[in-house]
Amino acid sequence: MTDGFGTPGATATEALPSLAARVRTLADRLGVPHSEVFDHARLSAASGVPETVVRALLSGRPAGEPDVQSRFLQRLGLLRRTRLRPDGRRYTQQEIADGAGMSRQQAGALINGDRRPTMEHCDALQRFFRVHAGFLTAEDPEALAGALQHTEQELLQQLADRERESTAEAAEDPLGRLLQDHGVRGIAWRAAQLPTDQHRDKVAEWLDMLLENVRRTEP
Repeated sequence: MTDGFGTPGATATEALPSLAARVRTLADRLGVPHSEVFDHARLSAASGVPETVVRALLSGRPAGEPDVQSRFLQRLGLLRRTRLRPDGRRYTQQEIADGAGMSRQQAGALINGDRRPTMEHCDALQRFFRVHAGFLTAEDPEALAGALQHTEQELLQQLADRERESTAEAAEDPLGRLLQDHGVRGIAWRAAQLPTDQHRDKVAEWLDMLLENVRRTEP
């Protein structure tokens, strides 16, 4: 992690491979294409990191790191291109200045690279464009890791929703309720320990008989 304008740490760079692996595993469980969760354009827009750098970092290649001023101008330029007014047009320098609480001259100097930004400038611009703290200042690996963590949280939520739906469907079925109450994984694990297919067939016959009895007794 960094302090915004401080020197980069190795933590984010080292965390990217394991983070990407977790996202890949979740995507596989949900049947989501890797091209969707690792879409370079989407990750670039979310993190402010150029697509070429996103591609390099995800491939484990060094991508270099711009200086603070270059990174600020790159990220601010991306915000101006992608975070548009309700009518689909870019915000003017005056609108940015008014929204960020600075003069038009200050905004113009920052946008054109004629003035080095302070943390206060960055905070004001980030609030105006409604992006998270550090968007304009985070090192590329840290910014990309943040975007991937957001993707991971979305996938985890999808997985939790799907498991809740599966549980609800199982609860509507007599056998599903039985397996849920007694632990379907435990039953499957015990059946897997049986030495032959004949033994497992006996378990299936027993479950069929039990299911039939349950259905007979239900109103």
